[in-house]
Amino acid sequence: MPIPISPHADGATLPVRAQPGAKKTGVLGEQAGALKVAVTAPPEDGRANDALIEVLKDWLGVKRSQVELLSGRTNRNKVFLIRGETADEIGARVAGLLAEM
Repeated sequence: MPIPISPHADGATLPVRAQPGAKKTGVLGEQAGALKVAVTAPPEDGRANDALIEVLKDWLGVKRSQVELLSGRTNRNKVFLIRGETADEIGARVAGLLAEM
């Protein structure tokens, strides 16, 4: 099932399913229509959210300033805004990266 990446006025939105407090940080694949991302940081004081931003920027090859958490600050299900990229560009990049896994 492809991950639904939506157009946004400032770029594209990417749904993410977070796994804080994991043994290893990284993108695990697709789960329930979202990109599953594990981070070693605990879900305290926004540390896991900051770690998710770092993983996404590296994985997608964008600048940190382009990645912003839109919703789900205290929830495992989050939506991130990827600024300056179209939904098609992010969709193709995510599909290609997942295919390599």
